[in-house]
Amino acid sequence: MRLLSLAMMVLSLVSGVSVATDREQWVQWRGNARNCEVSRPVEWPSSLKPETLKELYRVPLGPSYSGPIVAADRVFVTETVDKKKEVTRALERDTGKELWQVEWEGAMSVPFFAASNGSWIRATPVYDGKRLYVPGMLDVLVTLDAATGKELWRADFREMFSTVGQTFGFVCSPLVDEGFVYVQTSGGLVKLNCETGELAWRGLKEQGGMMGGAFSSPVLATLAGVRQIVVQTRAKLCGVDLATGADLWSVAIPSFRDMNILTPTIIGDRIFTSCYGGGALMYEVTKGESGLQIAEVWKNKTEAYMSSPVVIDGRIYLHLRNQRFCCLDPANGESLWRTTPFGKYWSMAVNGKRVLALDEAGDLILFEADPAEYKEIDKVHVTDATAWAHIAIADGQVFVRALDSLIVYRWQ
Repeated sequence: MRLLSLAMMVLSLVSGVSVATDREQWVQWRGNARNCEVSRPVEWPSSLKPETLKELYRVPLGPSYSGPIVAADRVFVTETVDKKKEVTRALERDTGKELWQVEWEGAMSVPFFAASNGSWIRATPVYDGKRLYVPGMLDVLVTLDAATGKELWRADFREMFSTVGQTFGFVCSPLVDEGFVYVQTSGGLVKLNCETGELAWRGLKEQGGMMGGAFSSPVLATLAGVRQIVVQTRAKLCGVDLATGADLWSVAIPSFRDMNILTPTIIGDRIFTSCYGGGALMYEVTKGESGLQIAEVWKNKTEAYMSSPVVIDGRIYLHLRNQRFCCLDPANGESLWRTTPFGKYWSMAVNGKRVLALDEAGDLILFEADPAEYKEIDKVHVTDATAWAHIAIADGQVFVRALDSLIVYRWQ
């Protein structure tokens, strides 16, 4: 992915100290390729015991669901402070020492039926090797110089599109590609110039009132030979032309209260998704005389909630609304196995057939991906705080963003 190669070309000198720029990084939501896979597969240990998974440091933080972003020499985190402001910090990657901190007014309250999941910052920033793009709850995208924290530009989408914001705040994690940043807001899907913040186009226009906005985050994909951005809005799954923002294809995805939350999962020319109250769906995109077309391959009653799946050796591994973990056959949707319940949410990092999962209840779970059975290798409780932020792994370092802290480990 172009974003990964750019991110590897980060600053060679920080505070006068030479930094190895070829260290593995984790630069965006769900990792460098947005599929949870580590970019440098190396053998992981078969234990999560303290002598194997050594804690390096903990940094107390205010609440946030943003996943940590890992650069060559630093890690970026966000937090909501005093229910009034949003804060972004850059911490030294190996020690947790603060390098810089910026803040802005940005608090809001989510509806009462979602209050148990908090009113703090939610979306995960993206890092392109020079800039950090931070989504604030009140529908702003704040772009910072990653070296200094200086604000470079800000897009206020409520002001830009005369919308009222999103009921649950800014949830979509932005995507960077070829000098542009893409993000879903209550104004629809927008494309902005990375250097200036100038609007290139606005597509998938939505209303910004009650229940407006988006939960899902976009991905890049080449489907039926056409490179495009795949987006799941609150109501439908869409393919969007990168140059113009025009719809290439779309299909309705019914769900309870439009809770289409998962990041679309690309498998060849097919797209998998699953939603609260709507079941699991597999679609295929083909090219016809009139352009790209989408057709349903299969559908079943398997309900995911907030946890996006991973694909390993042609199988889908998915955490479900009923808190069980399962393995699905993508050919027909058949459930190959299901576990007993875990917590409400899983994020995962994948290394070959091994997966390190972070459970919402504060557990790290190491398991082997096997379509025949669930093979748990080890499990350790790392925090009593909830852990809804996405896990990150880079060069043997494991970054856990609990609700009250950043906890960093190293494989021994």
